[in-house]
Amino acid sequence: MAKKKTERKPSNIREAIGLARFLKSERADFLFGLLIIAFAVYTLIAMFSYMKTGAADQSILENLRPGEWINTDRKFVNYGSSFGALLSYFFITNCFGYAAFLIPCFLIVVGIKMMQVYQVNLWKWFFGTCVTMLWLSVFMSKVLTPLLPDLFFNPGGNHGVVSVTYTENLIGPPGLTALLFFTAVAILTFISKQTITWIRRMFNPLKTAASKASEMVNDKLTKLNEGEDDTETTVSAEDHTEESNKKNHKSNNAANQTNDATPRNEETSSVIDLTNFSAMGANTSANSTHTAKPAPAQTRAASQTVSNPNERLTVEVGKEEKASGQNVASTTFDTPINPLEPFTRYKRPGLDLLKRDDNEGKPYVDMEEIKTHNEEIVRVLKSFGIEIREIKATVGPTITLYEITPAEGIRITKIRSLEDDIALRLSALGVRIIAPIPGKGTIGIEVPNKKRHNVSMESILNSKKFQETKFDLPIALGKTITNEVFMADLTKIPHLLVAGATGQGKSVGLNVIITSLLYKKHPNELKLVLIDPKKVEFSVYSPIANHFMAQVDDDDEPIITDVTKVVRTLKSLCTLMDHRYDLLKLAGARNIKEYNDKFLNHRLNPEKGHEFMPYIVVIIDEFGDLIMTAGKEVEMPIARIAQLARAVGIHMIIATQRPTTSIITGNIKANFPGRIAFKVSSMMDSRIILDRPGANQLIGMGDMLYLNGNEPTRVQCAFINTPEIVKINEYIANQAGPVQPMELPEPKGDDDANGAGGNGPGDIGNLDPFFEEAARSVIISQQGSTSMIQRRFSIGYNRAGRLMDQLESAGIVGAAHGGKPRDVLVADENQLNMILSQMKQK
Repeated sequence: MAKKKTERKPSNIREAIGLARFLKSERADFLFGLLIIAFAVYTLIAMFSYMKTGAADQSILENLRPGEWINTDRKFVNYGSSFGALLSYFFITNCFGYAAFLIPCFLIVVGIKMMQVYQVNLWKWFFGTCVTMLWLSVFMSKVLTPLLPDLFFNPGGNHGVVSVTYTENLIGPPGLTALLFFTAVAILTFISKQTITWIRRMFNPLKTAASKASEMVNDKLTKLNEGEDDTETTVSAEDHTEESNKKNHKSNNAANQTNDATPRNEETSSVIDLTNFSAMGANTSANSTHTAKPAPAQTRAASQTVSNPNERLTVEVGKEEKASGQNVASTTFDTPINPLEPFTRYKRPGLDLLKRDDNEGKPYVDMEEIKTHNEEIVRVLKSFGIEIREIKATVGPTITLYEITPAEGIRITKIRSLEDDIALRLSALGVRIIAPIPGKGTIGIEVPNKKRHNVSMESILNSKKFQETKFDLPIALGKTITNEVFMADLTKIPHLLVAGATGQGKSVGLNVIITSLLYKKHPNELKLVLIDPKKVEFSVYSPIANHFMAQVDDDDEPIITDVTKVVRTLKSLCTLMDHRYDLLKLAGARNIKEYNDKFLNHRLNPEKGHEFMPYIVVIIDEFGDLIMTAGKEVEMPIARIAQLARAVGIHMIIATQRPTTSIITGNIKANFPGRIAFKVSSMMDSRIILDRPGANQLIGMGDMLYLNGNEPTRVQCAFINTPEIVKINEYIANQAGPVQPMELPEPKGDDDANGAGGNGPGDIGNLDPFFEEAARSVIISQQGSTSMIQRRFSIGYNRAGRLMDQLESAGIVGAAHGGKPRDVLVADENQLNMILSQMKQK
C-alpha cells in the first residue's frame, strides 16, 4: 500500500509567515523608504528647534545623568523632546554645526530612491554630501565664529574647530584660505563643468568685457538696419524664413523634445554628418525647400552693404565675421561643408520611444543564492581533491561569474573536465568553465542565475558610454557579466558573422544592431542594404526606406526579399566599391574617413567627380538560404566586398541559423573576423563559428559570445520588441529627409533595357529624354562629368551614368578614365546639331 504523501512544513517561523519574501518585495522597499523620510523630517524639526532651545537644554545635555534621557520630568524644551535634543546636540554641537542639516536632506534622497519616486545615484549623492558637509563645517568655523561670538555652539561644530586649529598650526590662515578655495572649486567642478568657464572669465575680465561690448555694437547695428527703408526687402525675407522655421519647429516640437535626455551614469562609460553631392543628388535637389537659413552674420553683413553703399563697416564678432562690405560668397570656402545639409532639421529618435525596464537597477541575484552556489562549488571541487584558496562572485543579468584561485599544485585540466559535475550539483542549465581567465590568475565558472533579467534597449542607449561614444559606426549589443554596457565599432571589426540556433535571439540581435545605428547616424551618413530571404524579418523597416536605404533600381523593393535580385545588388556594391577606390586614388586618401574630411574642407572639387561617401552597411539575414539557392554566385561578391570594401566604408553583417561548413566556408570565415554566436545545439557548430567550444553551453534567450580577437566575451544581448521598432521607424519617416532611397550603380556587365543598350545607342527612340539637353550642357561647359549631369538635372546616379554612356555612344564624349571627367569630343553646338539630325534620320 502506497504511503500517503505528507505536506512539507515550514522550516522556521520566518518562512511560515512569509517574512523573507516580504523583505525582498517592492512593498517593503516602499515602506522602508517612507520610514526613512519620516525620520529625516523629524530630525529636521528637532534641529531647527535646537537653534532656539539648545541653550536651555545645553546644561542637561552636557551633564546627562543615567535615566534622565527618558525625560520623565519633561526638562527638555526641544520640540522633538529628549531624543530630538540628543540627536541635534550630537550632530550640530559635537560634529558639524550648521552643515549637519545636510544629513537629514540626504536621508530624504535615500527614502525617495527606495520608494522609486525618482532614480538617483546614491553613491554620487553620498560622496557629494559628505565632501560638502566637511567643507562647510571648516568654512563656517573659520568665517562665522568671529561674527557670532554669543552662539552657544560653534557654527562649524567640534569638527570644524579641531580642523581649523590643526590646519592653521601647520600652514597658517593663508594656507587654510587657499585650501578652502581650491576645495570649493573642485566641488563645484564636480557638480558642473560650467565652473571652469566662470573661473576663466573671472581671471580674464577684459576678454569678457570686450565680448559684451561687441555684442552691444552688433545689436545696435541690427536695430539700425531694421529701421532703414533700403533693407525692407532683406528684413522681410528674413522674417518670412523665420516664420516658416517656427512653423516647422512647432510641428516637430512634441516628437523631438526628448532628444536631449541626460545620459545615465551607472556605467563608467556621436557623430558626424554630411551633404551628399552625387550619390544623393536627386534627394538633395528634390528637397531644396529644406535648405538651411543663411548664417546670421552673413545676412547682417549683406543688409549693411545694401543700406550703406558708400560706407564700409567692420564688426568683429567672433572669428568667422568678415567686413560688412566684403562679398559674402567669398567666405563660403572658409567654412567646412555642413554634413547635415540639406536636412539640418532632422532629429534622431528619442529614448521615449523605447520601453523602460521597471526592474532596472535592482540586484539580479540575492545573497542567499550566491552563498549557496559558493558552498556547492567549493564542496564539489573538494570532493575531487581540488583545494581552492579564494572564491568570489560577479553578478550579471543572466550569469554569475565565480572566480576561484586554486591551491598550489592543482592542474587546470583537472578543473576543466568538471563542468557537468558542477552543473549537476547546482541544478543549473549549463556551466561554462574559463580556465584560466585571460589576464588574471584565476579560473572562471559561469553559472546561470535562477531568475534571469532582460536587458532593455533603453538602458543600453541611455547609458553614458553610448551617449558619449566617438565610434564611427557604434553597435551597442548588451551587457557583460560585470553589468557593463558592451559596444563595438563596426568600422573596426569590420565585417560581422552572426550565427545561432532558431529562437535563440539572432533576429533580435540584428534589430539591436540596426537600432543602435539609427540612434547615432544621420541619413546623410549611413545607408543600409537589407537582404531578407524570409521576407518577414526586415519588413518592419520599410517606412525608413527613403531615409536610410540603398537600392539598384527605383522599381525594386528597398528591402530585398527576392533571392534572384541579391546577386545583382551585391555586384552593384562591388561596382560602387571600385568607383570609390578610384575616387580615393585621385584624392590621395587611404580610407573613407580621410577622403570625407578632405571633401568637407573644400580640398576636393565636386566638378571633377568627387562626392561625399556615406557608410553603407549590408545586412543579410539567413545567409544559409542564399547559399542553398545561389551558391558560389553569391559567395564570390560577398568575399570580394569583405576583402576590399573596408577602406571605402562598406561593411557586411551576415546571419545564419545553420552554422555548417557548407554555408560558413573557409573563404567566409577568413574575411569575417567579427563573430557573434548565440546558443547552438552541438560543440561542432560552436567550433565552426568561434573555432572553439562554448556556444553550445549558452542558455539561450539572447545569451551570446562575441569574438573579435583572442578570447570571446559573454554578453546578454539587449531586447527590443516589434512595437518599439515600429515607433522608431514612424518617427524617422516623419522627419525631413531624402524622398527616395540612395541609388546604387548598375552592375558591370548588366544590360539594362532602360540603358544605352537595347536597339542600339543610335536609335533616338531609346535615348533618355534629357539626352539632347545634357549634350548641350556638356558642350557648353566642356566638362564630361556624371556628377555634373546628376546635379544639373536632379536625377539619380544610375540615370546620369546611362546618359553619359549614351553620349559616349553618340561620339559626344570620350571613354571613361576612372574617376576623371571624360573628354568632350564636340567643339560647338553646330557640330552637335549635325550629330542629332543624323541620329533622327536613322
